[in-house]
Amino acid sequence: MTPYDKNESSSEPMPTAVFTREGEDRWQASVLARGPWDPRAQHGGAPCALFVHVAQQAMAEPGWQLARLTVELIRPVPLGALQTRCTPQAARSTARVGIDLLAGDTLVARAHVLMLRQQDVPLPESAPGWQPDRLLPPPAGCTQRLSIPGLPEGVSFYGSVMDIRVAQGDPLQPGPGAAWFRTVLPLVQGQPDSPAMRAVAAADFGNGLSWVLPAERYVFANADISVHLFRQPDGEWIGVQAQTQMDASGAGTTLSRLYDERGSIGVAIQTLALRAR
Repeated sequence: MTPYDKNESSSEPMPTAVFTREGEDRWQASVLARGPWDPRAQHGGAPCALFVHVAQQAMAEPGWQLARLTVELIRPVPLGALQTRCTPQAARSTARVGIDLLAGDTLVARAHVLMLRQQDVPLPESAPGWQPDRLLPPPAGCTQRLSIPGLPEGVSFYGSVMDIRVAQGDPLQPGPGAAWFRTVLPLVQGQPDSPAMRAVAAADFGNGLSWVLPAERYVFANADISVHLFRQPDGEWIGVQAQTQMDASGAGTTLSRLYDERGSIGVAIQTLALRAR
């Protein structure tokens, strides 16, 4: 596959963020949002992070935490101008936010966000699940950079925005894998990346991290993703431990367990649409 940057003008300045806000509900997606399947389309982690940002901004009062994000990737999300339409509905302990993402008049993605009001609930130390397991080795012990065979090199969400370090498995071979992710460029210009934004951006890498079909011959893009967080991540690193299963019918799923350096924080599942190139 051709490296992306061979078709780009070296005279154009490199963007400094994935998204730039251009109005109350209008956004500009830079080349940093680009994904692996089409140089005109975004990596799924980019709109997922934008959806979380929009949902968190919609909840004016503090004290809400992301519990679930479900994103339907209806069409390839293009680079360039986008618009969001947001509908928040809050109750006493839960809030739901529906968000549509449009390119012009075309609906390209839709998100359903569930947020919980944070509470101080003392749990017994012996309670099952209270002591989460950890992804090892930690980021400091991982030096191998993630490189997935068959994916293009150059300016992209996975190549330019993410620092990715392999923790488990061999990314050059098919099968389960685990890696640590951190953002090195802002997801939204002028705004700090929230912990939940970083978690969902990393979660969308599960199908590439645990690939089972060669990308030179097959496309295995996800048509949706659902991320469930029972704890907000601490620190800059997000761990993803992923396994993919596929069927000759053209469908697949990737199940990912999510971590920070303290331990597990949640899970993600993707539905994959398979096709031969």
